[in-house]
Amino acid sequence: MSITADKIDSAIERAIFAPEEEVRQQHRRDIRALAASLGVYPASIQGLYEAAGKGLYQNKTVPAINLRGLTYQSARAVFRAALANKVGAFIFEIARSEIGYTKQSPAEYTSCVLAAAIKEGFKGPVFVQGDHYQVNAGKYGADPGKELAAIEALVRESVEAGFFNIDIDASTVVDLGQESLEKQQERNYTITAGMTRFIRGMEPKGSGVSVGGEIGEVGGRNSTVEDLRAFMTGYRKIMGAGVKGISKISVQPGTPHGGVVLPDGSLAKVSVDFKVLEELSRVAREDYGMAGAVQHGASTLPEEAFSLFPKAGTAEVHLATGFQNIIYDSAHFPGDLTDKIAARLVNNYSNEAKKGETREQFLYKTRKKAFGDFKREIWDLPPDSVRAIGETLEARFSLLFRELNVVNTVELVAKHVAGP
Repeated sequence: MSITADKIDSAIERAIFAPEEEVRQQHRRDIRALAASLGVYPASIQGLYEAAGKGLYQNKTVPAINLRGLTYQSARAVFRAALANKVGAFIFEIARSEIGYTKQSPAEYTSCVLAAAIKEGFKGPVFVQGDHYQVNAGKYGADPGKELAAIEALVRESVEAGFFNIDIDASTVVDLGQESLEKQQERNYTITAGMTRFIRGMEPKGSGVSVGGEIGEVGGRNSTVEDLRAFMTGYRKIMGAGVKGISKISVQPGTPHGGVVLPDGSLAKVSVDFKVLEELSRVAREDYGMAGAVQHGASTLPEEAFSLFPKAGTAEVHLATGFQNIIYDSAHFPGDLTDKIAARLVNNYSNEAKKGETREQFLYKTRKKAFGDFKREIWDLPPDSVRAIGETLEARFSLLFRELNVVNTVELVAKHVAGP
């Protein structure tokens, strides 16, 4: 190990931007080794979720935080908020699509998170998750084997990088045209079971991987208890006895990813059907031993909504776009860079604009891609800007931790999550 904690800033920068692949890989290995020596390690949240399934704790919703850009600096803000509020139950995650357009490999993402933990003095398990490892319906229709092999390759790469939590999303191939609910969910539960078995066959000994499934595509029709039962009946038949199944189930209770964008670029108010979440979470726990239901697309909801998730027994909530908005909309984000990003988006992605969409709507929906296209420029933001943005993010993370009722969960996590 060739780095020390006082050199972590330069080490993570080299792990991301060194021109030579081997140099980047070496710095990532060094960061992970240093983290382990300091008591910081990637972990599976499986034990905690099994405890929820047994009723050993209630009314705590684990935030799963997607960091698309300024990842190291934003993760530092997460850890500061966690330390201040004694939070152990929180997840860092990145989706299959985000890995692509933000240009962050799993190994790079884990390195940023662990480096941030080192920098802020956090110790203990760190939960890193592959979010929405999603089946592309079009590619699956053209060549199912090729699409599933691509997801398996990503899963393997992710687990090797320390992602010990993986969400498989085959809800995209649910066929609502089928007459019975089980037939509608058949491809979904078949793929999810196959991926679960694949993960069980290659997960690290003694660590394990927490696997999640999904029954309703986010942005589609609301999920029902009948959908859940149909999915789980088929899933369990394929899994059989003796193989650990999924620990949670993602559902659709009324929110789209990123919110609904109005013509002026602002967000419309979106309501979540908390009765759907409450009933699905209850059935998931009581009938199937899972932690409960998972809510996606929540970061742009109004503040008063977040306290309702733990009251509804929601196991986990996924948060992404709201943090992106804090970065881009900050008064401390350079105006000239904002203009450059807008020009590049119009030049490179105008073919993605929908008919009747305003410029403001287009820019809001596509600016997430600038985290990859302007990766170096965003990393090089003035220190004062990074500090101010980080303080705003930290305040937001603290609020979410409080509202989701995960304050003072360090001991709860230590009780149910095994060490390395």
